[in-house]
Amino acid sequence: MIYQVSAAFAMEQDQRDPLRKFREQFFFPEIGGKRALYFTGNSLGLQPKNARVLIEEELEDWANLGVEGHFYSRRPWFSYHEQLTKKAALVVGARPSEVVMMNQLTVNLHLLMVSFYRPSGKRHKILCEARAFPSDQYALESQIRFHGYDPELSLVEVHARPGQHTLHIDDIEEAIQTHGDELALVMIGGVNYITGQLFDISRITAAAHRAGAIAGFDLAHAAGNVPLKLHEWGVDFACWCTYKYLNSGPGSVGGAFVHERHHGRNLARFAGWWGHEKETRFRMESGFKPIHGAEGWQISNAPVFNMAAHLASLDLFEQAGMESLRQKSIALTGFAEFL
Repeated sequence: MIYQVSAAFAMEQDQRDPLRKFREQFFFPEIGGKRALYFTGNSLGLQPKNARVLIEEELEDWANLGVEGHFYSRRPWFSYHEQLTKKAALVVGARPSEVVMMNQLTVNLHLLMVSFYRPSGKRHKILCEARAFPSDQYALESQIRFHGYDPELSLVEVHARPGQHTLHIDDIEEAIQTHGDELALVMIGGVNYITGQLFDISRITAAAHRAGAIAGFDLAHAAGNVPLKLHEWGVDFACWCTYKYLNSGPGSVGGAFVHERHHGRNLARFAGWWGHEKETRFRMESGFKPIHGAEGWQISNAPVFNMAAHLASLDLFEQAGMESLRQKSIALTGFAEFL
Protein backbone atom coordinates (compact mmCIF):
# COMPACT_ATOMS: atom_id res chain seq x y z
CA MET A 1 0.00 0.00 0.00
CA ILE A 2 1.20 3.52 -0.80
CA TYR A 3 0.36 5.74 2.17
CA GLN A 4 -0.41 9.45 2.10
CA VAL A 5 -0.25 12.05 4.87
CA SER A 6 -3.82 13.27 4.79
CA ALA A 7 -7.08 12.79 6.63
CA ALA A 8 -8.78 12.30 3.27
CA PHE A 9 -6.58 9.26 2.57
CA ALA A 10 -7.45 7.78 5.97
CA MET A 11 -11.18 8.36 5.38
CA GLU A 12 -10.96 6.78 1.95
CA GLN A 13 -9.27 3.68 3.33
CA ASP A 14 -11.90 3.47 6.05
CA GLN A 15 -14.67 3.54 3.45
CA ARG A 16 -12.97 0.70 1.55
CA ASP A 17 -12.37 -1.38 4.67
CA PRO A 18 -14.36 -4.65 4.42
CA LEU A 19 -14.37 -4.89 8.23
CA ARG A 20 -15.73 -1.39 8.91
CA LYS A 21 -19.25 -2.71 9.59
CA PHE A 22 -18.01 -4.51 12.71
CA ARG A 23 -17.30 -1.20 14.43
CA GLU A 24 -21.02 -0.76 15.01
CA GLN A 25 -21.20 -4.14 16.76
CA PHE A 26 -19.40 -2.74 19.85
CA PHE A 27 -20.14 -0.20 22.55
CA PHE A 28 -17.60 2.65 22.86
CA PRO A 29 -17.14 4.62 26.10
CA GLU A 30 -18.04 8.30 26.06
CA ILE A 31 -15.81 10.81 27.80
CA GLY A 32 -16.96 14.40 28.13
CA GLY A 33 -19.83 13.69 25.76
CA LYS A 34 -17.49 12.42 23.03
CA ARG A 35 -17.03 8.86 21.82
CA ALA A 36 -13.62 7.68 22.99
CA LEU A 37 -10.83 6.68 20.64
CA TYR A 38 -10.15 3.28 22.19
CA PHE A 39 -6.56 1.97 22.09
CA THR A 40 -6.57 -0.36 25.11
CA GLY A 41 -8.00 -3.55 23.68
CA ASN A 42 -4.73 -5.16 24.75
CA SER A 43 -5.95 -4.73 28.34
CA LEU A 44 -9.74 -4.97 28.07
CA GLY A 45 -11.64 -5.27 24.82
CA LEU A 46 -14.84 -3.38 24.09
CA GLN A 47 -18.22 -4.95 24.80
CA PRO A 48 -19.99 -6.60 21.85
CA LYS A 49 -23.55 -5.30 21.71
CA ASN A 50 -24.92 -8.83 21.48
CA ALA A 51 -23.30 -9.83 24.79
CA ARG A 52 -26.13 -8.14 26.69
CA VAL A 53 -28.71 -10.03 24.64
CA LEU A 54 -27.15 -13.44 25.26
CA ILE A 55 -26.61 -12.84 28.99
CA GLU A 56 -30.17 -11.61 29.43
CA GLU A 57 -31.44 -14.73 27.67
CA GLU A 58 -29.57 -16.88 30.18
CA LEU A 59 -30.97 -14.82 33.07
CA GLU A 60 -34.44 -15.26 31.60
CA ASP A 61 -34.01 -19.02 31.26
CA TRP A 62 -32.70 -19.23 34.81
CA ALA A 63 -35.73 -17.31 36.09
CA ASN A 64 -38.21 -19.41 34.12
CA LEU A 65 -36.62 -22.85 34.32
CA GLY A 66 -34.50 -22.98 37.46
CA VAL A 67 -32.44 -26.17 37.59
CA GLU A 68 -34.16 -27.49 34.45
CA GLY A 69 -32.15 -24.91 32.52
CA HIS A 70 -29.23 -27.32 32.56
CA PHE A 71 -31.03 -29.36 29.91
CA TYR A 72 -33.98 -27.30 28.63
CA SER A 73 -32.70 -23.73 28.25
CA ARG A 74 -32.32 -22.45 24.70
CA ARG A 75 -28.57 -23.15 25.02
CA PRO A 76 -28.43 -25.94 27.63
CA TRP A 77 -25.99 -25.15 30.43
CA PHE A 78 -24.97 -28.80 30.81
CA SER A 79 -23.04 -28.61 27.53
CA TYR A 80 -22.67 -24.84 27.23
CA HIS A 81 -18.89 -24.86 26.72
CA GLU A 82 -19.32 -27.07 23.66
CA GLN A 83 -20.95 -24.18 21.79
CA LEU A 84 -17.67 -22.27 22.01
CA THR A 85 -15.29 -25.00 20.93
CA LYS A 86 -15.38 -24.86 17.12
CA LYS A 87 -15.35 -21.07 17.02
CA ALA A 88 -12.44 -20.87 19.49
CA ALA A 89 -10.54 -23.53 17.53
CA LEU A 90 -10.76 -21.32 14.44
CA VAL A 91 -9.18 -18.43 16.34
CA VAL A 92 -6.13 -20.45 17.46
CA GLY A 93 -5.76 -22.80 14.50
CA ALA A 94 -6.66 -26.02 16.27
CA ARG A 95 -8.90 -29.03 15.88
CA PRO A 96 -12.06 -28.83 18.01
CA SER A 97 -10.98 -31.80 20.14
CA GLU A 98 -7.82 -29.88 21.08
CA VAL A 99 -9.60 -26.85 22.57
CA VAL A 100 -11.68 -26.25 25.65
CA MET A 101 -12.89 -23.03 27.26
CA MET A 102 -12.55 -23.21 31.05
CA ASN A 103 -11.34 -21.36 34.15
CA GLN A 104 -8.98 -18.42 33.54
CA LEU A 105 -5.54 -18.09 32.02
CA THR A 106 -3.13 -18.63 34.90
CA VAL A 107 -5.32 -21.34 36.44
CA ASN A 108 -5.19 -23.14 33.09
CA LEU A 109 -1.43 -22.64 32.90
CA HIS A 110 -0.99 -24.30 36.28
CA LEU A 111 -3.31 -27.19 35.37
CA LEU A 112 -1.49 -27.81 32.10
CA MET A 113 1.90 -27.63 33.77
CA VAL A 114 0.78 -30.36 36.17
CA SER A 115 0.68 -32.57 33.09
CA PHE A 116 3.50 -31.13 31.00
CA TYR A 117 6.15 -29.92 33.44
CA ARG A 118 7.47 -33.18 34.86
CA PRO A 119 11.07 -32.49 35.96
CA SER A 120 13.24 -35.54 36.50
CA GLY A 121 16.94 -35.94 37.12
CA LYS A 122 18.98 -33.40 35.20
CA ARG A 123 16.00 -32.38 33.00
CA HIS A 124 14.37 -29.81 35.27
CA LYS A 125 14.74 -26.40 33.62
CA ILE A 126 12.05 -24.11 32.18
CA LEU A 127 13.05 -21.58 29.51
CA CYS A 128 11.07 -18.36 28.98
CA GLU A 129 11.61 -14.88 27.62
CA ALA A 130 13.01 -12.24 29.99
CA ARG A 131 10.30 -9.90 31.28
CA ALA A 132 7.51 -12.35 30.63
CA PHE A 133 4.15 -11.28 32.02
CA PRO A 134 4.47 -11.32 35.85
CA SER A 135 1.69 -13.86 36.31
CA ASP A 136 3.57 -16.28 34.07
CA GLN A 137 6.76 -15.70 36.03
CA TYR A 138 4.96 -16.40 39.31
CA ALA A 139 3.43 -19.57 37.89
CA LEU A 140 6.74 -20.86 36.56
CA GLU A 141 8.62 -20.07 39.76
CA SER A 142 5.99 -21.67 41.97
CA GLN A 143 5.81 -24.81 39.83
CA ILE A 144 9.59 -25.16 40.04
CA ARG A 145 9.50 -24.80 43.83
CA PHE A 146 6.56 -27.22 44.07
CA HIS A 147 8.75 -29.88 42.47
CA GLY A 148 11.59 -29.15 44.90
CA TYR A 149 13.87 -27.14 42.63
CA ASP A 150 15.32 -23.63 42.88
CA PRO A 151 14.13 -21.01 40.33
CA GLU A 152 17.58 -19.45 40.43
CA LEU A 153 18.91 -22.67 38.91
CA SER A 154 15.90 -24.03 37.05
CA LEU A 155 14.40 -20.94 35.38
CA VAL A 156 16.27 -19.79 32.26
CA GLU A 157 15.42 -16.35 30.86
CA VAL A 158 16.44 -15.29 27.36
CA HIS A 159 17.39 -11.60 27.23
CA ALA A 160 17.50 -9.13 24.37
CA ARG A 161 20.90 -8.15 23.06
CA PRO A 162 22.51 -5.05 24.62
CA GLY A 163 20.81 -1.88 23.41
CA GLN A 164 17.90 -3.80 21.88
CA HIS A 165 14.37 -4.48 23.12
CA THR A 166 13.19 -7.51 21.16
CA LEU A 167 14.64 -11.00 21.06
CA HIS A 168 16.32 -12.63 18.08
CA ILE A 169 14.86 -16.02 17.20
CA ASP A 170 18.44 -17.26 16.73
CA ASP A 171 19.19 -16.39 20.37
CA ILE A 172 16.13 -18.29 21.56
CA GLU A 173 17.09 -21.33 19.53
CA GLU A 174 20.67 -21.12 20.75
CA ALA A 175 19.53 -20.94 24.40
CA ILE A 176 17.33 -24.00 23.89
CA GLN A 177 20.23 -25.88 22.33
CA THR A 178 22.66 -24.76 25.05
CA HIS A 179 20.48 -26.08 27.88
CA GLY A 180 19.44 -29.06 25.77
CA ASP A 181 19.13 -32.18 27.91
CA GLU A 182 18.47 -30.07 31.03
CA LEU A 183 15.31 -28.53 29.59
CA ALA A 184 11.94 -29.92 30.62
CA LEU A 185 9.78 -27.12 29.24
CA VAL A 186 9.96 -24.09 26.94
CA MET A 187 7.15 -21.72 27.94
CA ILE A 188 6.95 -18.38 26.12
CA GLY A 189 4.32 -15.72 25.51
CA GLY A 190 3.12 -15.76 21.90
CA VAL A 191 3.26 -11.94 21.86
CA ASN A 192 5.33 -10.14 24.50
CA TYR A 193 3.15 -7.76 26.47
CA ILE A 194 5.82 -5.03 26.77
CA THR A 195 7.40 -4.93 23.31
CA GLY A 196 4.55 -6.34 21.22
CA GLN A 197 6.99 -8.79 19.63
CA LEU A 198 5.27 -11.69 17.88
CA PHE A 199 7.43 -14.78 18.41
CA ASP A 200 7.95 -17.45 15.79
CA ILE A 201 5.96 -20.13 17.59
CA SER A 202 6.62 -22.74 14.92
CA ARG A 203 10.44 -22.41 15.12
CA ILE A 204 10.45 -22.27 18.93
CA THR A 205 8.31 -25.41 19.10
CA ALA A 206 10.58 -27.25 16.69
CA ALA A 207 13.67 -26.21 18.67
CA ALA A 208 12.11 -27.35 21.95
CA HIS A 209 11.25 -30.73 20.47
CA ARG A 210 14.75 -31.18 19.08
CA ALA A 211 16.02 -30.69 22.62
CA GLY A 212 13.53 -33.23 23.97
CA ALA A 213 11.49 -30.57 25.79
CA ILE A 214 7.79 -29.70 25.85
CA ALA A 215 6.67 -26.50 24.06
CA GLY A 216 3.95 -24.44 25.75
CA PHE A 217 2.72 -20.90 25.12
CA ASP A 218 0.77 -18.16 26.88
CA LEU A 219 -1.35 -16.59 24.12
CA ALA A 220 -2.91 -13.79 26.18
CA HIS A 221 -1.76 -11.16 23.69
CA ALA A 222 -1.87 -13.40 20.63
CA ALA A 223 -5.30 -15.06 20.62
CA GLY A 224 -7.68 -12.83 18.65
CA ASN A 225 -4.76 -10.58 17.68
CA VAL A 226 -2.76 -12.66 15.18
CA PRO A 227 -3.47 -15.82 13.15
CA LEU A 228 -2.31 -18.96 14.93
CA LYS A 229 -1.82 -22.55 13.75
CA LEU A 230 -1.29 -24.44 16.98
CA HIS A 231 -2.10 -27.87 15.57
CA GLU A 232 0.01 -27.46 12.44
CA TRP A 233 2.95 -26.05 14.41
CA GLY A 234 2.90 -29.03 16.78
CA VAL A 235 2.58 -26.94 19.97
CA ASP A 236 2.15 -29.25 22.98
CA PHE A 237 -0.10 -26.97 25.04
CA ALA A 238 -1.25 -23.37 25.20
CA CYS A 239 -3.63 -21.20 27.18
CA TRP A 240 -5.12 -17.74 26.77
CA CYS A 241 -7.51 -15.22 28.24
CA THR A 242 -10.55 -13.79 26.44
CA TYR A 243 -10.99 -10.32 27.95
CA LYS A 244 -8.32 -8.58 25.85
CA TYR A 245 -8.45 -8.90 22.06
CA LEU A 246 -11.28 -11.42 22.34
CA ASN A 247 -13.67 -8.83 23.83
CA SER A 248 -15.42 -11.11 26.31
CA GLY A 249 -15.58 -8.98 29.44
CA PRO A 250 -13.49 -8.46 32.60
CA GLY A 251 -12.22 -11.72 34.05
CA SER A 252 -14.00 -13.78 31.42
CA VAL A 253 -13.43 -17.47 30.79
CA GLY A 254 -10.02 -18.68 29.60
CA GLY A 255 -9.03 -21.12 26.89
CA ALA A 256 -6.75 -24.15 26.74
CA PHE A 257 -5.19 -26.17 23.92
CA VAL A 258 -3.71 -29.66 24.14
CA HIS A 259 -2.34 -31.20 20.96
CA GLU A 260 -4.15 -34.35 19.93
CA ARG A 261 -1.01 -36.51 20.17
CA HIS A 262 -1.32 -36.20 23.96
CA HIS A 263 -5.01 -37.11 24.19
CA GLY A 264 -4.58 -40.83 24.67
CA ARG A 265 -1.65 -40.58 27.07
CA ASN A 266 -1.92 -41.41 30.75
CA LEU A 267 -0.76 -37.99 31.90
CA ALA A 268 -0.71 -36.66 35.45
CA ARG A 269 -3.46 -34.11 35.98
CA PHE A 270 -5.61 -32.50 38.65
CA ALA A 271 -9.05 -33.98 38.06
CA GLY A 272 -12.59 -32.71 38.54
CA TRP A 273 -15.98 -34.07 37.59
CA TRP A 274 -16.45 -32.00 34.42
CA GLY A 275 -13.38 -33.64 32.92
CA HIS A 276 -14.83 -37.10 33.62
CA GLU A 277 -16.29 -39.02 30.67
CA LYS A 278 -19.73 -37.65 29.90
CA GLU A 279 -21.52 -40.98 29.64
CA THR A 280 -20.88 -41.91 33.29
CA ARG A 281 -20.37 -38.49 34.90
CA PHE A 282 -23.71 -38.51 36.73
CA ARG A 283 -23.30 -41.98 38.16
CA MET A 284 -21.25 -40.16 40.81
CA GLU A 285 -18.82 -43.08 41.10
CA SER A 286 -15.21 -42.94 42.26
CA GLY A 287 -12.40 -43.42 39.76
CA PHE A 288 -11.68 -40.59 37.35
CA LYS A 289 -11.96 -41.41 33.64
CA PRO A 290 -10.90 -38.36 31.58
CA ILE A 291 -12.74 -37.30 28.45
CA HIS A 292 -10.61 -38.00 25.39
CA GLY A 293 -9.33 -34.61 24.27
CA ALA A 294 -8.76 -31.20 25.82
CA GLU A 295 -12.09 -31.44 27.65
CA GLY A 296 -10.46 -34.01 29.91
CA TRP A 297 -8.55 -31.18 31.63
CA GLN A 298 -11.78 -29.55 32.85
CA ILE A 299 -12.45 -29.49 36.56
CA SER A 300 -15.65 -27.54 37.09
CA ASN A 301 -18.84 -26.97 35.11
CA ALA A 302 -19.30 -23.98 32.82
CA PRO A 303 -19.51 -20.35 34.06
CA VAL A 304 -22.49 -19.70 31.79
CA PHE A 305 -22.75 -15.91 32.04
CA ASN A 306 -19.06 -15.45 31.22
CA MET A 307 -19.35 -17.91 28.39
CA ALA A 308 -22.41 -16.13 26.99
CA ALA A 309 -20.36 -12.95 26.59
CA HIS A 310 -17.56 -14.95 24.97
CA LEU A 311 -20.02 -16.59 22.59
CA ALA A 312 -21.21 -13.15 21.45
CA SER A 313 -17.61 -12.19 20.67
CA LEU A 314 -16.69 -15.46 18.98
CA ASP A 315 -19.65 -15.06 16.64
CA LEU A 316 -18.08 -11.81 15.39
CA PHE A 317 -14.61 -13.34 15.07
CA GLU A 318 -16.05 -16.19 13.05
CA GLN A 319 -17.69 -13.71 10.68
CA ALA A 320 -14.61 -11.51 10.32
CA GLY A 321 -11.90 -14.18 10.13
CA MET A 322 -8.43 -13.93 11.67
CA GLU A 323 -6.65 -13.48 8.34
CA SER A 324 -8.78 -10.43 7.48
CA LEU A 325 -8.19 -8.97 10.93
CA ARG A 326 -4.45 -9.47 10.55
CA GLN A 327 -4.40 -7.78 7.15
CA LYS A 328 -6.12 -4.75 8.64
CA SER A 329 -3.76 -4.79 11.63
CA ILE A 330 -0.73 -4.67 9.33
CA ALA A 331 -2.25 -1.86 7.24
CA LEU A 332 -3.08 0.25 10.32
CA THR A 333 0.34 -0.30 11.89
CA GLY A 334 2.01 0.53 8.59
CA PHE A 335 0.06 3.78 8.38
CA ALA A 336 0.99 4.70 11.95
CA GLU A 337 4.67 4.00 11.25
CA PHE A 338 4.48 6.03 8.03
CA LEU A 339 3.01 9.03 9.83
